[in-house]
Amino acid sequence: MTGAPVTLCFLLRTHEGREQVLLGLKKTGFGAGKVVGIGGHVEAGESVEDAICREVAEESSIQIAVADLIPAGTVDFVFPARPEWDMFTTVFLGRNFDGEAVESDEIAPRWYPVDSLPQELMWADAVHWLPAFLAGGRGHWRVVLNPDNESVASSTHTGSV
Repeated sequence: MTGAPVTLCFLLRTHEGREQVLLGLKKTGFGAGKVVGIGGHVEAGESVEDAICREVAEESSIQIAVADLIPAGTVDFVFPARPEWDMFTTVFLGRNFDGEAVESDEIAPRWYPVDSLPQELMWADAVHWLPAFLAGGRGHWRVVLNPDNESVASSTHTGSV
């Protein structure tokens, strides 16, 4: 494990017969301009579960209870050229939640078909681990970025895919 503790939650629903995931266009801060998962940093004294429930509410206005989080695994993001960007991310899925996604100052949320993710708008690493988590895979990913801090140098997985 390296880097700051962060957490992500991928809310899932079936809409008109298609499986969808809630992602958001990041409007400010790290990753601005990219389509990302809902989530953020774990604050001091906060559990990852409490952090993701807070982040989902802050970024999308959707309410999810700790009991409704589905643990998916972790992703260790390593930025050798910018070690201060390293993140250890705990990933959750969620199917039971309340409310409708509303744009916040940080995120413009939108539902995307799980089988048609906007990969060209996302971090390049997402194709290595996100489809596996959405398909029910579990485990730990370690993603090392190249010096450009965008492309993937290596991606390794332990667990079930």
